[in-house]
Amino acid sequence: MGLFGFGGKGKVIDLGKRFREQEEEKILNKSSAVQSKIPEIQNALPVVSNEATESEDSDSIEERRKKLAKRLMDMTTKMDELSNQIYILQQRVEVLEKKSKSSDVSG
Repeated sequence: MGLFGFGGKGKVIDLGKRFREQEEEKILNKSSAVQSKIPEIQNALPVVSNEATESEDSDSIEERRKKLAKRLMDMTTKMDELSNQIYILQQRVEVLEKKSKSSDVSG
């Protein structure tokens, strides 16, 4: 689309590219922040102090810590994916709104 004969037909400028890149950076920063807090969360779990049960429970505590860390990672990954899907849907809605407004004006 060219105004007054400038530009060519079919050229499209993507103004949302920079916004998407910023959103991706935010998501990556959030996920890295969560990943950096996992060791803190792991260290915050209680440790059994009885000597007799310490060897048995330390394995189960370590297992629980690992499971918790894995669950947190899975949850943050899923949140990132859902956030991306929401963003894509918002973009599609905006495109449809623009199309409907342009068809209303021309029609």
